[in-house]
Amino acid sequence: MPTMYPNKALPASLALAVPWVVSPPVLSALAAALALALPSPARAEATAADAAEIQRLRQDIEALRSSYEVRLQALEQRLQAAEATVKTVSTASTTAPAPAPTAVPEDAPAPMPAAASAGAAAGGGPNAFNPSVSLILSGLYARTSRDPSRYAIAGFALPPDAEIGPGTRGFSLAETELGFAASIDPWFQGAANIALEPDNSVSVEEAYVQTTGLGHGLTLKAGRFYSSVGYLNAQHSHTWDFVDAPLAYQAMLGTQFNDDGVQLKWLAPTDAFVEVGLELGRGLSFPGNGGSRNGAGMAALSAHTGGDIGDSHSWRAGVSVLNAKASGQSLQGLDAGGDNVESIFSGRTRVWIADAVLKWAPGGNATRTNFKLQGEYLRSRPDGSLSLDTGAGNYRPAQSGWYLQGVYQFMPRWRVGLRTERLHAGDPGLYAVTGYAPRKNSLMLDYSPSEFSRLRLQFSQDRSRPGRADKQIFLQYQMSLGAHGAHSY
Repeated sequence: MPTMYPNKALPASLALAVPWVVSPPVLSALAAALALALPSPARAEATAADAAEIQRLRQDIEALRSSYEVRLQALEQRLQAAEATVKTVSTASTTAPAPAPTAVPEDAPAPMPAAASAGAAAGGGPNAFNPSVSLILSGLYARTSRDPSRYAIAGFALPPDAEIGPGTRGFSLAETELGFAASIDPWFQGAANIALEPDNSVSVEEAYVQTTGLGHGLTLKAGRFYSSVGYLNAQHSHTWDFVDAPLAYQAMLGTQFNDDGVQLKWLAPTDAFVEVGLELGRGLSFPGNGGSRNGAGMAALSAHTGGDIGDSHSWRAGVSVLNAKASGQSLQGLDAGGDNVESIFSGRTRVWIADAVLKWAPGGNATRTNFKLQGEYLRSRPDGSLSLDTGAGNYRPAQSGWYLQGVYQFMPRWRVGLRTERLHAGDPGLYAVTGYAPRKNSLMLDYSPSEFSRLRLQFSQDRSRPGRADKQIFLQYQMSLGAHGAHSY
């Protein structure tokens, strides 16, 4: 067999290996292995492409890691803001007992609490510190059988500018309310409600700051606000179940009592709802008149309790007392002959209020049908002097009044209500109307196309003054724009 070395003899071991080395199959295998072992232009290009792809993948992974770190930080900030909001709501919402079976459109035309909306905004973005803004549009058509400009409540003396009675006849723009609310920081929240009156005047109904982190069930409020005495007083007029306030509120609180001052509330750490409130203020509105003094012109104390009865019933009841001072307060009212008499009062007035509310909804679901029974008893005792052109004398009438109303939602969006009320003027002296007790009955029907709108029709037979009854017809609309805060129980 020929070899690659013809002129030399090979060792036996090498001679045995050479045929395998030089055979064609082995040469082909060696050539292939050599081709794989030695770099070629194509193999170099593939290796470079792989390296570039690996580098891109590493860059993508690093970008994803950075992006998720940013998102995680944002989520942590939103979680902290949400926890602060929950703490705010749990501390500040001291006016509602255990979950009550109330219909969504019954008490509030808007669904989102102001504190919650402000807390959501606090999570970030350009609107993080903007307050929630709401606007309540209200209009009214009134038809009365007696002249409303001569309206009076027999036996009761009130300031000349007291907002009592049915208002003007015909079409009118009722009170429009502009509201602002927001969390200020982890310790305070603020709110303001501006009333745009039908006569184009503007008044501040409420403007206050309120603590959110005192703890121990305590909440402190400072500024101007509606007093928490009674049940109806603290509620804005667009949440009322009837067009107007009860006669007892008109005669003894000038429709609604608000004041400049401070309020401290304590919510007891009990299963049942127990709340106690103390207020000190200037005594700005009737029965006070906000005289110039360093001390407080008004003091109020209220206590309320409530809870659930099974799955379908809830209740709330309470008692309150309001003490207000007045100096040189102008009053007017009807005398025994039906003539308008003006006088000046100086002294103090104490008003006691007992209130109770019972609500029912089958299984706690108030969306389809529900019923609310509500009543209050007020007793007022002015104690001071009443001055006339002819002289002065003591003024100490024992006045009282009550109302009872029921509102039934008989199908989704539709409600019907009935209210009856009566006053007793006691012994008003100058403003005596012997043997006459002012009274009134009202029937209403309302329809809420949504939780943001309501249309109401009301019929009233008003016997607030001697003579024939004043037959009143009201047609009202109320529309809510923006994030209006949730209302109390």
